[in-house]
Amino acid sequence: MRYLSHPQVQIDPDVEITQWPLNAVGQSRISALAAVATDRLSDTVAVYSSPERKARDAAAPIARALGLDMRIAADGYENDRSSTGFLPPSEFEEVADAFFGNPKESIRGWERAVDAQSRILGSVKHALREAPEGDVLIVGHGAVGTLLFCAAKGYPITRTYDQGPGGGGNLLMFDRETLEINTEWEPLESHFSL
Repeated sequence: MRYLSHPQVQIDPDVEITQWPLNAVGQSRISALAAVATDRLSDTVAVYSSPERKARDAAAPIARALGLDMRIAADGYENDRSSTGFLPPSEFEEVADAFFGNPKESIRGWERAVDAQSRILGSVKHALREAPEGDVLIVGHGAVGTLLFCAAKGYPITRTYDQGPGGGGNLLMFDRETLEINTEWEPLESHFSL
């Protein structure tokens, strides 16, 4: 199983975060992956996406290139931060640090990290139960992807294992049966030799 965080988005303070599309850089990165999908993702039997637009914008071209329907992982969305909406970058980083650093607390009304972790773990397990046998690609988000990584490794919740700067577009590899994680975050270009 592969978990791909969506790449760069068009940030717009006047648009709900869940409706942000990919920006030109993010679209270009996904187009490059879709162009080689039939070769590099040939064993993929299902493509799932978070319900959020940025993830759907990343998953749809890949699914199309593979001749698959994109499926929605209903609980695969990013940590719920609708209580604050858009935050300027420096303020967002401070709140994100507090989100990971205090996982049992709601920081400024955000979903608690422990709840987001439980939700994303359940979402991934549900997708894997319903998908046909074979490799599954799930397109989601960086924060809940990091929570998934921590759960799979048996680590406490921490931002230490976040995908880091660069705007996303990173991959994690898991064993489909055990959810044992096989990699650290890796840019899609490195993983797929683009």
